[in-house]
Amino acid sequence: MKYSIDKKEQYVIFTPQEEKLDSLLAPVLKSELLTIHAEGFENLVLDMSEVKYVDSSGLSALLVGDREFGKNGGVFIISGVQDHVMKLLKISMLDKKLNLVSSLEEASEAIFMHAIESGEEEEEEEEG
Repeated sequence: MKYSIDKKEQYVIFTPQEEKLDSLLAPVLKSELLTIHAEGFENLVLDMSEVKYVDSSGLSALLVGDREFGKNGGVFIISGVQDHVMKLLKISMLDKKLNLVSSLEEASEAIFMHAIESGEEEEEEEEG
């Protein structure tokens, strides 16, 4: 699987450079996501702008990412979803479950807002 990783201060951008996210590549994606999470990154943006096709194992990989990064208060955001992939996400109702944005700028803003919101929750717990 060809991909690029861009590690920012608050998050990582993972960009699969493949047109298909299918049963051959999904296990590789899962393993890469788990590795990034294990390295201590809490937030990840999956840039899907080059992916034109996803099958059920690809959807499973997206759910693994969502679960892993959401575990400890982090956030998993999927950016740049192509029309065909978006249709599949809507049919499977995963558009309601997954955090989808249209651009990397929106993803960056969403992570910033998530950090502010989770910071406020921690302050409230400390005060209470």
